[in-house]
Amino acid sequence: MKRRHFIQTAGAAALGAPLITAPMIPSARAQTATVRWWYHFDNPQNTPNELIAQFEKDNPGIKIQAESIPWGGGGDYYTRLFAAIVAKNAPDCAMVKLSSQAQLLEMDALEPIDGLIKNWAGKADISDNIWNVNKAQDGKQYYMPLQYVVLYLYYRADWLQAAGLQPPKTYEEFLAAAKAMTRGDVSGFGMRGGGGGHDNWAPFVVGNGATFAKGGMVSEQALAGNRFYVSLARDHKVTPASAASDGFRQIVDGFKAERTGMIIHHIGSANELVTALGDKVSAVPVPRPANGKGWTMFGDESNALLSGSKNKDAAFKWISFLSSGANNVAFNKLTGQLPVTTSGATSWTLHPKRFVDASAASLPLAGVLPDSPKTADFARTVWPTSMQRALLGQVTPDDMMKTIEAHYNG
Repeated sequence: MKRRHFIQTAGAAALGAPLITAPMIPSARAQTATVRWWYHFDNPQNTPNELIAQFEKDNPGIKIQAESIPWGGGGDYYTRLFAAIVAKNAPDCAMVKLSSQAQLLEMDALEPIDGLIKNWAGKADISDNIWNVNKAQDGKQYYMPLQYVVLYLYYRADWLQAAGLQPPKTYEEFLAAAKAMTRGDVSGFGMRGGGGGHDNWAPFVVGNGATFAKGGMVSEQALAGNRFYVSLARDHKVTPASAASDGFRQIVDGFKAERTGMIIHHIGSANELVTALGDKVSAVPVPRPANGKGWTMFGDESNALLSGSKNKDAAFKWISFLSSGANNVAFNKLTGQLPVTTSGATSWTLHPKRFVDASAASLPLAGVLPDSPKTADFARTVWPTSMQRALLGQVTPDDMMKTIEAHYNG
């Protein structure tokens, strides 16, 4: 506020002073703020240089010092970011995920941006669904949404049409579709029982009412959802025999090879599947329970304004620039994810429109797993081990859920 007051005072003085004194008035344009921004791209050959050049042209008093930090599965990036925060050498702003929001808040490292967003012209171009899923537990907004993916259901449109069925909306319709497409060597659903498969399991279990709070994995809704999911393989036989160990590559390759009729993933697979199958593949939100609530996994990336920044106004201008209209589209062409702006989604051409629409339609269901150290072990070992044992009949579906409950809540 002091800097703004000085600029306003100086401007008023300049208007009232003789012309000859104008060169003595300090100019806001002459005061350059340098904003340090940390980012990571999957493809290191892609750079944000054109966006930076445009921003600096539009904002001549601000320079962007962009620093590409290796992702390293997330571990390298966050180890460096946390260390920089502790050492009081953090950037002004940085790309961040929701999975680290709670830890960053515990470190007092995040600056709330509610007031800045309120007065930002681009706010309305980002849907309430995206703002809400990025909101912290204290109700404040610390993250500026930047890009996203959301898990949905890929399906063989031609096979469903031949069976006289519509794309499934409910669990019951999903099972009916899977049964209709299961024949010979073809399975109706490409279940991901191996690593990362918790993302595919959660729409049927968390979507049915399970929670990660105490008792939330052994409630009747949670147990029923898990029984249904395991039964797809054990009882209904609508999944490949290899489902217990299948990972991402296996389910995608099986779908491309026309050995499965449905899989769950996000828009990152769309172009690969279209190359193989063309218009035969389409997508809809994941199925929901009878109550219509449902749940699916939100994959996010945002920018955060760090509390130690001495250039908060300038840093906010930069991160809001990246989340605005055409700039957000240009940024996401570098990352391959989806723009968070409604206008950007309308003009998006990197993926076929039906998959962009399926992503947007899935946002009301979108959520994230608990931001807890226990979640990493859940995803890496507890879930895949327990799921495999349940699919192989070594434990009951209910025992599987008791293991997950014990992991999170003792």
